[in-house]
Amino acid sequence: MGVLSYGGADYEFSDRLLAHVQVVITTKLRRRESFALSWIREGDGGREAIWVDNGLPIRFRYDEGVIAPLNREWLESLMDGTHRPNGLLVTPEPSPSSGPKGKS
Repeated sequence: MGVLSYGGADYEFSDRLLAHVQVVITTKLRRRESFALSWIREGDGGREAIWVDNGLPIRFRYDEGVIAPLNREWLESLMDGTHRPNGLLVTPEPSPSSGPKGKS
């Protein structure tokens, strides 16, 4: 499990999920754009949310040394989520698409 450390708290995610979330967070913070990040907790099914901005140090820690190639579709979906009124709700990784949309 990977760990996102933010605001004095640690949050566990799979290494793969955390790698995708890291790309989204660093992209947004580089642009000086704040956003809400939320997810469903494993175990009790409750929801947690944090406000992500440049005011607090953030750290990403991984168990694995190498992350598989990132899923572009998932990254786009996560990035789009940052613009919603409730912010980004972390979602499971989508299956790879079978090709361009609208093609048979």
